[in-house]
Amino acid sequence: MLDTIKKDAATRMGKSIEALRHELAKIRTGRAHTSLLDHVHVEYYGSEVPIHQVASVNVEDARTLTVTPWERDMVGKVEKAIMNSDLGLNPATAGTVIRVPMPALTEERRKELVKVVRHEAENARVAIRNIRRDANGELKSLLKDKTLSEDDERKGQDEIQKLTDQYVAEVDKVLAEKEKELMAV
Repeated sequence: MLDTIKKDAATRMGKSIEALRHELAKIRTGRAHTSLLDHVHVEYYGSEVPIHQVASVNVEDARTLTVTPWERDMVGKVEKAIMNSDLGLNPATAGTVIRVPMPALTEERRKELVKVVRHEAENARVAIRNIRRDANGELKSLLKDKTLSEDDERKGQDEIQKLTDQYVAEVDKVLAEKEKELMAV
């Protein structure tokens, strides 16, 4: 019973870390990477689809992405979708290839992005602490139902706290990596 609660908490905390990494991948650092355009959607025959379903996205160099639509008539739509995204990018079309240069980040913009990153990390920490609260609540209910001894409940809370500390340290590590990446010129 105790192992099940602990395993469930560990799984959910791991998902919180993955969600944080996914959110941080959307925050651009001035360097080009293909996941930058993951949340851009393009109108394709009447429906909105992710950009990677209508075009290939590649890194040309450290500051440029290339987007190659699979259909010639999709070039304009893909370019418009990139322009209208919240990323502040200005794509340039050369035939069937769309080049997306990454503008250099100003010091002020870098500091704003660091604040956003810290906020996302704090949200992840809160999520992990909520998972700890839920797991401890399950332990208390088992103690109340007398299916768990007080010693086992105390041991379970200690183990869940260690798990929480481990995942919060992981959040701090991911945050430090992203801050370093953002502040690198």
